[in-house]
Amino acid sequence: MKKISIIGANGFIGRYMQSFFKAEGFIVLPLGKDETRKNSSEIAKILEGTDIVINLAGAQIINRWSPAYKKILYNSRIITTKKLVTAMAQMQKKPELFISTSAVGIYATDGPMSETNYTYSDNFLAKICKDWEAQAQQADDFTRVVIFRFGVVLGKGGGALYKMLPAFKLGIAGTIGDGSEPFSWIHIDDLLQAYLYIFSNEKLEGTFNLCAPTPVTNREFTKTLGKVLHRPTVIPLPKFILIFLFSEGATVLTEGQRVIPERLLENNFTFKYPTIEVALREILD
Repeated sequence: MKKISIIGANGFIGRYMQSFFKAEGFIVLPLGKDETRKNSSEIAKILEGTDIVINLAGAQIINRWSPAYKKILYNSRIITTKKLVTAMAQMQKKPELFISTSAVGIYATDGPMSETNYTYSDNFLAKICKDWEAQAQQADDFTRVVIFRFGVVLGKGGGALYKMLPAFKLGIAGTIGDGSEPFSWIHIDDLLQAYLYIFSNEKLEGTFNLCAPTPVTNREFTKTLGKVLHRPTVIPLPKFILIFLFSEGATVLTEGQRVIPERLLENNFTFKYPTIEVALREILD
């Protein structure tokens, strides 16, 4: 029976992971902020005996990006990951697999982007992703390393979708700007299955886009969500309002990426929820 340690286990995705992996027969050790504040030697002792380490640590991206909060966004990912890699290197028995997190926000806004055919963006979010991945990759000196670049994760009970739902249910939501922004997403069930797939396919390593094979535009997402909820979606949300609310952080909502999970598809991973309507109907049933 393998032991999984999940760093950042108290968030939306981490809570799903805890339940899912326990049901799959794994021993699960959740680590939160208190553990990540410890030094590397203390973290190494906590992780001792762990077979698989999953790194989800990071402060909430959708927020107002003041200079102070940008520092929090950066340090909660890069400094925490650096400390975690140092801790794993100190373990007597090294983990067999380290899966760290990144985001499709590393890519430019045109596309489609894949792991082999891409252009990186040059904004702050892309810098976070690049430095985050570079720190995680340091662990490949002593273990297999996989980095998942998340699209927007959709699931019941949390995440970005549940922040949107009140306005949609009231019929006062619509597209962002002209609706042409790309939107790369993944159903939480497919995300969890992708982790299992990596566990069992020991030859797979490196970077994977973790998003559905059919990215949509903001307009397509909005219209489909309205259709599933039987609500109108006629009131557009001007970009300047998001910029007023979130400053530079608005780019997460106004500058999407069109991303293809090429490596997962080439390695015969099957998505249960490949289209946005199938995914939303399951979540909102």
